[in-house]
This record gives sequence, C-alpha cells and structure tokens, in this order.
Amino acid sequence: MTLFEVRTIGRVESPLTDLASAPRQADEGAPEAWLVFEPEMLEGLQSIRPGDEMIVITWLDRARRDVLKLHPRGDTSRSCEGVFSTRAPHRPNPIGLHPTMVIAIDGTRVRVRHLEALDGTPIIDMKPALSENIDRR
Repeated sequence: MTLFEVRTIGRVESPLTDLASAPRQADEGAPEAWLVFEPEMLEGLQSIRPGDEMIVITWLDRARRDVLKLHPRGDTSRSCEGVFSTRAPHRPNPIGLHPTMVIAIDGTRVRVRHLEALDGTPIIDMKPALSENIDRR
C-alpha cells in the first residue's frame, strides 16, 4: 500500500456542527459557509472572484474509514451497495467534493453557497468547476 501526505490548506467555518443533522447534499439545505485558508495560501486565492463556481475538496475528518458496503443514505430498506457507487462520507479515503459558488472574499476568507461540510472540516484543495462549454483539447 502506498501512502501519500496531504496538507491542510484551511478549514470550514459553518453553522453545521452535527453530522447526524447535516444535509447529505448541497441542494438539501446546505448553508453558506466561510472557507478560511492558511495565511500562506493568500497568493493562491488571487484570481478568485464572487460568482466563480468552485469545487472545494475536503478531508471528511469525522468519517469512518473502514466502510466498504452500506445502505445508501442510511436507509436500511434499501439493499447494501459498495461504497464506491455512493457519495457516502464513510469510505477508505474520506475525501469530500463540494460544488459551491463564491459570494464574497475577505483576504484569506472565502464565503461560499451551499456547503454541506461541518464546522472545522479541513480543506485540502479548491479548483474551478468546469463549464460544459469549455474546449478540453
């Protein structure tokens, strides 16, 4: 097994604090939240603007890492599925992918819409969302 080192570049500041009551997807009532980046990340935020659609990549630090099969959405009336066919947070490498929109920027703080990550969740990267109209040659 190969191990990789991943560095935290910031943390989420959100009103969401309880895993059990947090929305499972952004479109299920996820609130606005602040992405608070480490001071040394300031240059990396230089071209980010309000209105930009971004993918925030987090480390779901409160997720279990030993889950390979589960009932989708915790619904025991549904049959178990392999974790890789779901968006469940509990998985061998609990990486969260969050499509968001930037609504404000204040130094190393970036305010985004629809983030279902819990308060304190580590941020490991952020990338622009690709538009369907981008020429990918």
